[in-house]
Amino acid sequence: MENILIVNKKELDKKIKKFSDGGKDKLHVIADFDRTLTKGVVQGNSKITSIINRIALGGYLGKDYTKKANTLFDKYRAIEIDPKIPLEEKKKKMLEWWEKHNRLLIESKLNLNIIKDIIKKEDPYFRESSLDFLDSLNKNKIPLVIMSSSRGDMIRLFLEKFGKMYKNTHIIANNFIFNKEGIAIDYEKPVIHTFNKSESSIKGLPVYNELVKRKNVLLLGDSLGDVDMVSGFDYETVIKIGFLNENVKVNLKEYKKNYDIIILNDGTFDYINELMKKIIR
Repeated sequence: MENILIVNKKELDKKIKKFSDGGKDKLHVIADFDRTLTKGVVQGNSKITSIINRIALGGYLGKDYTKKANTLFDKYRAIEIDPKIPLEEKKKKMLEWWEKHNRLLIESKLNLNIIKDIIKKEDPYFRESSLDFLDSLNKNKIPLVIMSSSRGDMIRLFLEKFGKMYKNTHIIANNFIFNKEGIAIDYEKPVIHTFNKSESSIKGLPVYNELVKRKNVLLLGDSLGDVDMVSGFDYETVIKIGFLNENVKVNLKEYKKNYDIIILNDGTFDYINELMKKIIR
């Protein structure tokens, strides 16, 4: 597969053997959503793939909101993907972005009816064969933790729309607080952004007691911050797969340092599905 880059084949083969020896009962998956389970670029526009951007692109909150949201995106997305900017500075800027956008959404009167309308009309653009991956995890009763800096309610509703919100799926993401009229009045804290994800966030959830027994972790992400999703978890072996969707020449060196497998050119889930067959055979 020409879009697949194996950083260290010898080390990867060792990890795959450990996964295979442990079997499906010792495995769980942790994955980002936007640009990981979904495509990185659609019709040449990378902005369209973030599910929260459906609000701006669809004009659901008016032109003023769309203009302000796009201005925030243009400013902070450049910071997010720039490998030269120190991590601590990125963390501050991402929190700043998410909080500004949350306040903008509240000021613009985001409501539950808008979210439901988006889910009804819009397409999250799942990666090719990614839904097959979700089916396989469900069939084999392998827990899936989706950890996203996007909107948790929208992720859940999109999965329900496609019939993929299975019992094995657990979502950790940002959520708004709505009043009785369904209007967003606040947002839950702490805010999850690209560079503060950690699987230790699930310690308060019922699924955690099951995950501590499953110490082989398959991690899927599209940013350097996503590799921290497993931070704080007492795992034995982790295979990290990264989707490098943009600025490939600039970011490839750092991705090689952080991921075992890199999928380029907005690739499919075909390689991952084949890998799963080796693990759970």
